[in-house]
Amino acid sequence: MNGWELLDTAPIPGSREKMTLLRRGDEYSIRVDDQELMDSDAHASEEALSRIACQRITERNEARVIIGGLGMGFTLARALRELSSDAEIVVAELSSAVVRWNREFIAQLAGHPLADARARVVEGDVADLYRDARDQFDAILLDVDNGPEAFTRDGNNWLYGTSGLTSAFRSLRTRGVLGIWSATPDRRFESKLRQTGFEVDHFRVPAQGDRGGDDHSIWIAQKRD
Repeated sequence: MNGWELLDTAPIPGSREKMTLLRRGDEYSIRVDDQELMDSDAHASEEALSRIACQRITERNEARVIIGGLGMGFTLARALRELSSDAEIVVAELSSAVVRWNREFIAQLAGHPLADARARVVEGDVADLYRDARDQFDAILLDVDNGPEAFTRDGNNWLYGTSGLTSAFRSLRTRGVLGIWSATPDRRFESKLRQTGFEVDHFRVPAQGDRGGDDHSIWIAQKRD
């Protein structure tokens, strides 16, 4: 397998497919079947999601943030660096295996973010954290699946549909931020964000930062006054 060592395999919740955790030297990869879902050498766009979104709320006291998708911990780690010491970040991750991998195999990659007292991980659907909430959160960051076009779980389509976006809008405080990562651009989705009532900025960020790689899309949608 081109020098890759298989570390673990786990089922994907709600799917017949499986995820694998692989290592090659200092590089780690999480894959679904033979398709790469994430790689430890390509996380610049995930960090950009947190950086751009959280910089819009850095002046807020006791900021409350939700992150959908733990991944390899880079999104969480950057949010922790951007936010103050009184912030609270809840990460929702459907896969118990991904949570375990972050603790047992790859914690060092992002600097052990789950050890930070401001962070808490919940094994479950991120939608359950804000579906019925009103004016409670300063930011919601969605690094789930492949973005608006679901990759591993059809149920994630709700997050990016009208109902999910409306729920996110209602759960955010005034000028709160909804940040969304996607592997590809999507003009229809951007239009849907605006129709929901958000002010929207779209960014294209190379997966490997200055080293290039595929461009990924990030939408920063801010709740209007």
